[in-house]
Amino acid sequence: MPVSQQAQSMAPKTPQSAGESRTQPPRRPHRLMIGLYLGAFLGMLSETSMNIALPDLSDTFGITTGTAQWVVVGYMLAIGVVLPCVGFLLKWVKAKTLVLAALAFFLVGAVLSASAPTFALMLTGRILQGVGTGIVLPTMYASIMRVFPLHKIGAANGVAGLVIMFAPVIGPTLAGLLIGWSSWRAIFVLFAAVAIVAIAFTVAFFVTPIEVSRPKVDLISIGASVIGFGALVAGVSLVADLGFSASVIALLVVGIVTLAFYARRQLRIDNPVLDLKVLGIAEFRTPAIMVTCSFACTLAIMYLAPQQLQRGLGLDTSTAGMLMLAGGVVNAVCSFVTGRLHDRHGATHLVRIGAVVSIIGSLLFLAIGVTTSPMFFVFAHIVFMIGIPLLQQSAQSSALKSLPHALAADGSTVLNTMQQVVGAIGTAVATSLLYLGQSNYAAGGGTDAAQGFVNGSRYGYLFGLALIVVALVFSFFLKENRPSRKVAAA
Repeated sequence: MPVSQQAQSMAPKTPQSAGESRTQPPRRPHRLMIGLYLGAFLGMLSETSMNIALPDLSDTFGITTGTAQWVVVGYMLAIGVVLPCVGFLLKWVKAKTLVLAALAFFLVGAVLSASAPTFALMLTGRILQGVGTGIVLPTMYASIMRVFPLHKIGAANGVAGLVIMFAPVIGPTLAGLLIGWSSWRAIFVLFAAVAIVAIAFTVAFFVTPIEVSRPKVDLISIGASVIGFGALVAGVSLVADLGFSASVIALLVVGIVTLAFYARRQLRIDNPVLDLKVLGIAEFRTPAIMVTCSFACTLAIMYLAPQQLQRGLGLDTSTAGMLMLAGGVVNAVCSFVTGRLHDRHGATHLVRIGAVVSIIGSLLFLAIGVTTSPMFFVFAHIVFMIGIPLLQQSAQSSALKSLPHALAADGSTVLNTMQQVVGAIGTAVATSLLYLGQSNYAAGGGTDAAQGFVNGSRYGYLFGLALIVVALVFSFFLKENRPSRKVAAA
């Protein structure tokens, strides 16, 4: 039987059939999950708060914007390298042990970054933080699939989304205030404090909801995963500084060829590191692509926007952070509400509405210029942040609910891997487009640095707009197993 047909035969036909093999959910599942919630919040806080600090990092270490963006891309690169192995690790190591190790990695990385005298050491700390986040994110979603009833997965994802998206709410604002009050090093001190709290809650409440089966370890697959994902993201990220040089092309070729080998091997061996059969399930594959596109768009725009406020509109770091707050609050609230709406109405209409609203927000970003009122930016940001959770949260819940119980951990890992790897590539592409726009402005005789940055940002915003259009197109191919009203209300 072909892999795609085999995977489809494993897919649940109804919500009830997908839940037949589930154990009785715990009575207080949110308390069990609080350590993971905090860990995921910390990961997103780290992922979204550093964008506003890039100009200060460039000035502190005397590096270019392209080099400084490795604080973001290097972090996401580490996540992308680790993520594909998490589903396999969860079959070998107790989830609680793995989560505590991940949070310890993050704590050590935050301390190292806070005290680093050089950019290289700070980047090392960021990579350690990325390793921690890469373990926590898929573990959280895999745990949700086991500790909540199937008909409440949307609401559970809504709570997780609220917790995670609270990080972008306060991340840029808090980072801007910390930089204004002290320096960018204070941001890492905050990370370390949150990591300690997350460790304490994990020790106190988390129990292992994932079975340990200890399958055979395929070292070739693990090596191919690290080389393939690492080379691909590194190659795309270096385009901004080196262009399509021989070394960059070599990295891209190695990454693509190695990942092709990796994927083929996962589909042929008995105990794959990452079970790619989930991609043979159309009900998972389509929303997973939509989530990936929307996530990459969000990271690209949130990479450009705070820098544009500083470099393009001439605002200080604290003011730029405060202007990001309103949109972040809207995003968090919409993430929570979307989960409940999904349980009642399904994903189809929500993702299409979200895509259209996100497209409108992207077009508003394109209209921002050096003389634009900051309030117009706030309006554009709010519109964009209304659309994104409607699209992303609904598609993610739809993807996860489509999986049979046996593939929940692998499906969560695949989904998170797609998001982080494509998100890292998207950020790198946005950086390259920013440079291209600045270069074209200068080549045309432009001398105003602020206008050049605005022009370059528009190139990146167009890229984000294209990603959302792709998500909208895929929404018309979305198929989902809709729960009955009786089940959804249970």
